[in-house]
Amino acid sequence: MNSWVSRARALLCLLATCLFTTHSEAILFEATSNTAFNTTAPTGALTNNGWQYEGQWNTEQGPFLGTPIAPTFFLAAQHIGGLPGTAFVFNGLTYTTVTNFDDPNTDLRIWQVAQTFPYYAPLYTETNEVGKLCVAIGRGYDRGNAVIVTGKTNGWQWGSTPGVQRWGENIISQIYNSPPLNGDHLLAVFDRNGITNECMLTTYDSSGGMFIEDGTTWKIAGIHHAVSDPFVSTNGVDGSGFNAALVDYGGLYIGGDGNWALITNQMADIPGYFISTRVSVRTSWINSVINLQPGPDMRITNIAPAGVDIHISLSTGSNRLYLVQKTSDLVTGSWTTVTNNLVGNGSIVTAIDPGATTQPKRFYRVQLLQ
Repeated sequence: MNSWVSRARALLCLLATCLFTTHSEAILFEATSNTAFNTTAPTGALTNNGWQYEGQWNTEQGPFLGTPIAPTFFLAAQHIGGLPGTAFVFNGLTYTTVTNFDDPNTDLRIWQVAQTFPYYAPLYTETNEVGKLCVAIGRGYDRGNAVIVTGKTNGWQWGSTPGVQRWGENIISQIYNSPPLNGDHLLAVFDRNGITNECMLTTYDSSGGMFIEDGTTWKIAGIHHAVSDPFVSTNGVDGSGFNAALVDYGGLYIGGDGNWALITNQMADIPGYFISTRVSVRTSWINSVINLQPGPDMRITNIAPAGVDIHISLSTGSNRLYLVQKTSDLVTGSWTTVTNNLVGNGSIVTAIDPGATTQPKRFYRVQLLQ
């Protein structure tokens, strides 16, 4: 890959801004401008390639995709925003976002929902992504007018077809880790003579999933984050810029008004690329959020009176919810709630049973909710 491409080209996060329409559109293809291309689930060798794992939801930035990865959690991108209480639609059913957890080292964000997903994507945990075929799913712009440089098509402007979920293919070329972006990313190049379904991302493709086949199972390997600088000009005149997906930057200007710089035309193409936040190296953080298996946190550490109340202390895990119950008779008594949805923080948390010291005896138990 050209060293100038990998080190010097600017990146644009794929979120909606005031520069773009508020619609969410579809992935852009090298081979076709057909707006109906790859808008349904694939068949044959690409059956269940990740399409079935994508859900749609609206943030304050616009409509985007998210990928369920656990019974009550889905994976998305931080930079697209999002608020608790919004609807996430998956497999035709509506789920309500409750809270989110941000990865401190990447653009990944995990959302928790109030309901339970019927199925969810497995995580790609191998670190052999380079050279692998990937399937990218998104809702960004389709292909518009051709960008012509000295009689040659160097790419296509972003189109304007209203929001459609589509899938495309590409090959992961390298692991990208460079400021200002945090963490490892999977990089795929938009080649002139690419593979079948060769695709590029545009705005609104953010947060969609990149999937890799592991054995016979397609797994979530990345969450779309950014593309190489799409704002170009054919003549470098202020006011002449437009957004495009490029198979060759040669002979075009980048930088924007007042700062246009010509990229010298070369014999070989200087192609554009997109990057998706790498999942395999963040599985420990992901599992720390979604892991629902009882561990050392499922333990009452102390029960002590405090005035007329009783304080029940328990060890907790981060991002987990607990139910504390009580009964006065272990044989014939029923269990009632002391505290529901008690939020764990990785340390000791205390629940209060009001007036419990006035009772002759009391028994307590803890249940892990999620």
